[in-house]
Amino acid sequence: MLGATGGLIAMQKLVIDGNTWLFALTGAGVSAESGIPTFRGSDGLWENHPVERVASPEGFRDDPALVWRFYSERRKAAKSVAPNPGHVALAKLEEAMGDRFLLGTQNVDGLHTRAGSTRVVEMHGSLWKTKCSSCRRAPFDDAEVYDEGHLPACSTCDEHGHFALLRPDIVWFGEMLATENLARIDRFLSDGAKHRLVFLAIGTSGAVHPAATLVDLARARGAETWLVNLEPPANAQRFENTRTGASGEILQTLFDIR
Repeated sequence: MLGATGGLIAMQKLVIDGNTWLFALTGAGVSAESGIPTFRGSDGLWENHPVERVASPEGFRDDPALVWRFYSERRKAAKSVAPNPGHVALAKLEEAMGDRFLLGTQNVDGLHTRAGSTRVVEMHGSLWKTKCSSCRRAPFDDAEVYDEGHLPACSTCDEHGHFALLRPDIVWFGEMLATENLARIDRFLSDGAKHRLVFLAIGTSGAVHPAATLVDLARARGAETWLVNLEPPANAQRFENTRTGASGEILQTLFDIR
C-alpha cells in the first residue's frame, strides 16, 4: 500500500504472544477461494427448487431422493478441490498456539481439517458425516457419493425391526445448532477472557445467526476484534480492525507470532 509520499505503508499485523487466546470464525468466503461452487444461484434456487426443499426436515420427508442427490453432488464437488493458503495459514496458527486456539466454521466441506486443523467446531455439521433420521445412532463418517435414486437406510433401525432413512449430518433450516458446540465456543471465550482474547472473523457476511452474534459475545468478554473479508459485511462496524481482500492472501502475512 502506497502512502502520500509514495512510500510503502506497512499493514498492521495481529500480534500473537504467549498470553493470546484466539477464536477464529470462518464462513463461505474461505471455501469460495478454493473453488467450492455455490449451491444456489442468485435467485436462491437450486435447479429451480427453493433451497429449503433440499435443506430442511420437511424437504427430506417429502423427497429424500432429491435431498440425497443434492448432497451427493456437493460431496463430489468438494472432493475435487483442495484447501487454499487461508486454510493452511489457520492450521499453522493453531500449531503455534495449541489449546489457546479454537476454530469455529460455518462451512461443512471439511477443508479446514484437510489443511491440518484439529481444534475445529463444525457449527453447521459436516458434509462427510451421516446420521439416522429416526434413532439416536451417533453420526458416522461417510464420503459416499450415492447413485441417483439410492436411499441409504439405517442398519441399526433395521436390526430392531424398523425402517428409517439415513440423512446428511447437516444443520438444516429450522434446526438448532448443537448445544455442545455452542457450549464449547462459550467456554473458550470465557477462558480466553482471563487473558488477551482475540476474535477473528474470516469470509463471513455476518448475516447468519447465531454465528452472527458471536462477535458481540466476544466483545462483551473484552475481546479484540478482527475481520478479514472480500467485501465489508453487514456487521463490519462491530469490528475494531478490518482487512478487505482475499483471505488466502491476507492470512499468510497477518500474524506476528512472538
